[in-house]
Amino acid sequence: MIENPVLEIAGLSKTYGRGGVKAVQDVSLTVRAGEVYGFLGANGAGKSTTIRMLLGLITPTSGSIKLFGQDLRYGQPSRRLGSLVDGGAFYPFLSGRKNLDVLARTQGLGPERIDGLLAQVGLERDGKRKVKGYSTGMRQRLGVAAALLNDPDLVILDEPANGLDAAGIQEMRGLIRSLAEEQGKTVFLSSHLLNEVQQVCDRIAIIDRGVLIREDTVAGILATEERFCIVATPLETARATLAGKWPCEVEGDALQVRAGNADAPEILRLLVAANVDVFSLAPHQRTLEEAFLAITGTETADA
Repeated sequence: MIENPVLEIAGLSKTYGRGGVKAVQDVSLTVRAGEVYGFLGANGAGKSTTIRMLLGLITPTSGSIKLFGQDLRYGQPSRRLGSLVDGGAFYPFLSGRKNLDVLARTQGLGPERIDGLLAQVGLERDGKRKVKGYSTGMRQRLGVAAALLNDPDLVILDEPANGLDAAGIQEMRGLIRSLAEEQGKTVFLSSHLLNEVQQVCDRIAIIDRGVLIREDTVAGILATEERFCIVATPLETARATLAGKWPCEVEGDALQVRAGNADAPEILRLLVAANVDVFSLAPHQRTLEEAFLAITGTETADA
């Protein structure tokens, strides 16, 4: 039992139309305070529908959502919640700073946080530029600043790195981690950049065809049977030497051996005794993309 969870979803479902299209089916999850929680799914998996229900933009067919222990009140956004969905909506002929000022006023807030937020998302030099001249990445940065205007405890970010270059993605990763580690905020993150999700998230949920099929820590999601990738020559001699004790198969220019870390010294001794030249022996760690594809059985990792 998680004490004082920030977000609780129980039996959440959404059905559309007379045909009863089930976009989301009986999804339950809990998000802890101060963690970065990744929410992944292929296109059409129900991810966006779930996020819109969390934000109170659409009502569920059944199930419940609790924010900070209280039932979500639809049409009345929580002051403790900030969000970036679909890149945010801004007035193109106003500057980035003026857009934030307008948003602050509509929320009954003052302008005192705006300059600091622009600096935090890397827009301090572009805050006076009109948004119509912003790149996609700059709009995303502005959207993150807007999500943080009310200094929320929970931040929901949908594709925050969309349109950013490599340096910008790295900066966004650092910002997200700092929100949790330095400011104590909870981040609910949806992204198709699985390498970034792997590096930034504490726990991950995977939704497929509207059903939550896996929820675990990043380490738990990545866990798989232990194996080694061995680059050696002659490769066939290496395979014959080890095959009697461990499952082996040649893949390209390397030998894949299903064995645990404790077996490494013996594997190396056997290969040397068989006059096999070993150039590298490295444990294999699958990526989040590999894990995602294995869990969902999809051909693409787009979330």
